Amino acid sequence: MSYEIAVIPGDGTGPEVVREGLKVLEAAAKKTGFRYTTTNYPFGGEHYLKTRETLPDASIEELKKSSAILLGAIGHPEVKPGILERGVLLKLRFGMDQYINLRPVRLYPGVWTPLKDKGPEQIDFVVVRENTEDLYAGVGGFLKKGTPDEVATQVSINTRKGVERCIRFAYDLTRKRNKQRKLTLCAKTNVLTYAHDLWARTFEEVGREYPDIKQEYAHVDAACMWMIKNPETFDVIVTTNMFGDIITDLGAMIQGGMGIAAGGNLNPEGVSMFEPIGGSAPKYTGKGQINPLAAIVAVSMMLDALGETAAAQQVERAVMFVTANKLKSLAAGKMGYTTGEVGDLVVWALETLPVGAPLGQR
Repeated sequence: MSYEIAVIPGDGTGPEVVREGLKVLEAAAKKTGFRYTTTNYPFGGEHYLKTRETLPDASIEELKKSSAILLGAIGHPEVKPGILERGVLLKLRFGMDQYINLRPVRLYPGVWTPLKDKGPEQIDFVVVRENTEDLYAGVGGFLKKGTPDEVATQVSINTRKGVERCIRFAYDLTRKRNKQRKLTLCAKTNVLTYAHDLWARTFEEVGREYPDIKQEYAHVDAACMWMIKNPETFDVIVTTNMFGDIITDLGAMIQGGMGIAAGGNLNPEGVSMFEPIGGSAPKYTGKGQINPLAAIVAVSMMLDALGETAAAQQVERAVMFVTANKLKSLAAGKMGYTTGEVGDLVVWALETLPVGAPLGQR
């Protein structure tokens, strides 16, 4: 197979981590036999400051012709907050109908977690976040802005179509993972009695088609508590756009931090986008200190979505070997290696590690 990968390196340390991700992608292609080409796109803060352009509609149509998108980071200290987020990130998600945000929360061997007495066996679940509705739909506005009587509204939009396709994806994923075979709906039905009633009813109705999947429910505040106290209770969590945004950052911390956390913005019937979730980290730009593993894990997720399952698994195992045996820390500047050297270690492990070999553990 041959794939056309659209690459948006973006801002800050984005180009540095994308460079290492592409390095690993090249090694995976050589080892497992698929082919690909890449096309770079300049969108981000620097491009906006030069052109006052965020993401043209014509580029959305061009990106729809690619096989997948690899994104580095979007965010620039000289650009007012909200411009790039709405003009690039949300425009990509909404314009390409990437209605699933997929966030694996997996603790790799050798990685420190702030949770006492928890290890890789206890921290291994996935959050399925609805990605194109809720408070992010942009419905709302101001009345009497700038006056003492100002009113601001932000409306949560939840459609049966949007909720059902997200929940159905989550049930299918739970079955595919074939671990605990348990799906947990995370919402707030006791307070958000309209929108989250729709979520609860849809969750139950769709669940009748999946009798092999155990259904559970948790209020979002309780879910945060259990993620810290007993993360092993979760297999797959399905949740709203707003709540998913919050709990996935909590998930990143318990799996070792932003340096290892990757995510996918999925359109299962179209083009999906994969990224490290740590942001542009401008203070580390050009220093060779940023951890590229999240971008490399994002490449693994991309390969899995493209159907290159063997390559995806081998990339992830190579990352796990490096975390178990090589790095002093996942924190920027404390890894014991430069950004490029960490990428080289993953390539070395990918090329030399026999399938099924023990990963080791510090």
